[in-house]
Amino acid sequence: MKTKNRTKESLLKEIELLLSYNPNEITTINPNYLEYLEFEDLESIKNSLIKKVGTLKKEDIEWLQQFKKES
Repeated sequence: MKTKNRTKESLLKEIELLLSYNPNEITTINPNYLEYLEFEDLESIKNSLIKKVGTLKKEDIEWLQQFKKES
C-alpha cells in the first residue's frame, strides 16, 4: 500500500507541474485528495493534461488567471 501511495504522490507532483503553465508560479494540490483518488484516476488526469499542454493560447492563460487565488 505504501508503494502505491508513493506512486500516487509522484503522480500528483507531475500533475502539479503540468498545471503550472506559468513557470514563475507553482500550482499545488492538497495531498489529502490522494485518499479519494485512485491511481488510475490520477493517471487519467495526467494523460489528459499532457494532451492539453502546449495548446494554451495567450487568451486562455489570461482567462485562467482570473480564477487563480490571490496570495
